[in-house]
Amino acid sequence: MRCSERGCVNTTLGNMKRSGGSESEKRRKRRRLLQELGDQRIPYLGPSDHGFQQLWETSYSGLALRRSCSLPEELHGRVEAALFTLRRRGCFLRDLVKVRDRDVFTAVSRVLLGQPGTTYRYLDTRLFTIPWHTDEQRGTCCDPDLSAACKALWELNCFFCSDVGDRKEGDVFKQCKKELVGAIESKPSVEGDTESKDSEESKPSDDGGDSESKQSEEGETESKHSDDWDIESKHSEEEGPSSKQDAAWESRHGDEMGDMKTKQTELGSPTASKQHSEGKHTGWKHRPAGSTETETTDLGTQEKPVAELKHSLSGYHIEDEEDEDQQSGQGCSNLNPAKTSCPGPTQFNVTLLNYMDPAAMSQLKEEPYYGMGKMAVGWHHDENLVSLSPVAVYSYSCHDGDKAGVSSEEGPAEKGCWRIGLKVAWDIHTPGLTLPLQSGDSYYLRDDLNRTHQHCVLAGDSARFSSTHRVAECSTGTLDYIQSRCREALSNLSTDPETGTHSLLSLLPATLQGYEEIHNEVEFEWLRQYWFQGQRYTRFCSWWARPMEQLENDWREMELMTQLLLAAVEEEGQPEEGRREMAETLLTALTDRQQHRQTWRDRCHSSLAQTLPPEEAPVDRPFWADDDPSMPLPFDLADIINRVESLLWRSVADTHKRTHTDTHTHTHRHTHTHTHTHTHTHTHT
Repeated sequence: MRCSERGCVNTTLGNMKRSGGSESEKRRKRRRLLQELGDQRIPYLGPSDHGFQQLWETSYSGLALRRSCSLPEELHGRVEAALFTLRRRGCFLRDLVKVRDRDVFTAVSRVLLGQPGTTYRYLDTRLFTIPWHTDEQRGTCCDPDLSAACKALWELNCFFCSDVGDRKEGDVFKQCKKELVGAIESKPSVEGDTESKDSEESKPSDDGGDSESKQSEEGETESKHSDDWDIESKHSEEEGPSSKQDAAWESRHGDEMGDMKTKQTELGSPTASKQHSEGKHTGWKHRPAGSTETETTDLGTQEKPVAELKHSLSGYHIEDEEDEDQQSGQGCSNLNPAKTSCPGPTQFNVTLLNYMDPAAMSQLKEEPYYGMGKMAVGWHHDENLVSLSPVAVYSYSCHDGDKAGVSSEEGPAEKGCWRIGLKVAWDIHTPGLTLPLQSGDSYYLRDDLNRTHQHCVLAGDSARFSSTHRVAECSTGTLDYIQSRCREALSNLSTDPETGTHSLLSLLPATLQGYEEIHNEVEFEWLRQYWFQGQRYTRFCSWWARPMEQLENDWREMELMTQLLLAAVEEEGQPEEGRREMAETLLTALTDRQQHRQTWRDRCHSSLAQTLPPEEAPVDRPFWADDDPSMPLPFDLADIINRVESLLWRSVADTHKRTHTDTHTHTHRHTHTHTHTHTHTHTHT
């Protein structure tokens, strides 16, 4: 409907799941919100609508638009050439990610560029950067074409770093808003069949029975009237809607991908009939379902219910749950940048590049709550970012014949443009906002907008690239970090220089637990993540080859350390108490390791993984036969786990037996002493 518009232990093994009680409470609150909304669509404003700029400035002030004409022309040219180079070389690939415990393909294709040695984690998937090339770097990890492309995107990143925090540019952004409104309002509105079709498509499904509200093998979508409908779905960002083979499903993190047809006339002035069918009013106040009352309010009064609503839902906000109580609750981005902005100058460390061609998609979901049109990317917050850091997005829409070797038919004379949609999180009272994007436009999500709001990407007719620059939270996601962790673990391994014999320096439980956790982190957060994505990185860039080889060597040393710990646990001469503590530590580590190895094996051999070409197919690595003499321990740890469990059971039984014996002996001695004393007293008498 339109109106007048991740301690290190937990990190290593993935994000912890929320408790069942929390999820149950979240579902109850979600249903309560849906009941309040009823069958109505929430209104939203576009540039042609009265009050659009006021809504932008009061409720979406963290959104800033940088028009294409305000970027250097030379930079545009280099960036566009870089995008097509990456596309032509096959660098854009779909990710096999995990959503709600199921493997699914992302509908969008993407590639990560950024600081050397940096990774970006989303949906149980760790992407490894192709390093962008700076003037100071003279590496040879990429060929000249790719190197030039990476450097161009680094130049764009530098521009964004210097521009996004420049508060003096506020007047320029505001002027862009006025130009945008004027340009679109000057266009004639196209009515008729197209309008009625759009209106019909925007209607919600009564029974949720169409193909877009059903679960499929590869993924699931959200229906407004389903119990599974989740305004703040953690997994609504990254994946985008799917093709026919991959089913329709929403995404949870990739900012700008995908395409589809959105009529240009949606940005024009609406007729009275369309105002009625889409709830298009100059002001809007929520009314119970079925009400025929038309009640207008100004934008200020529309936001009054938001504080109460956000307070009731604050504990169930997907992003930054621990910080939710600090939010303003006013349904808008905080207007005081000194208190909310990421401290210091912005340094975007990665850019996630996305590509999506609507011609290759058999279906895209309708935006279900506002009727904004077809979605390329569903409602989401960007995840795994430094708190309160901004996001900068460069958007490029392909022209006819611009699909880098992909054939295309000639489209209509006037194509639908891409738009970004925004809404206040957990809010059905404040109108949404849509912003059309012309090719070459950029926009910023500044201050706390990414925390208090959600955004989606509404598809246009043409294929589209986007470069989404962000400050990734990578305190545990850089090569330097994991190498330091390896050094920490291996510092407990001693090697005799003469005999080459290995031993553990310390058998303290805390030390043992620490290096076993690092062992699991290296294997499951780095080695298996890297090889699960097949040969994709070595095809384009050799940067990661040697570091991953070294990590695997360090991991082998940790396998040896586990073998030494096992030997210490099974050694009969160890003090019983210390032996039991070591066994408990070892058992916990081995059980986790066995479970995660099986999970990764299943993912590598899943039916979806088997559909990938050999160079992209997951590699089950590290893997070795149980009788491999070069490995200290077998791949399958079941037998060793049974041995350690049996040892613990015997230890517990022995302890219980000794305790029982000691108690019996103490009781016997006490009784004997009492009898002796009584006899002595009787004789004396």
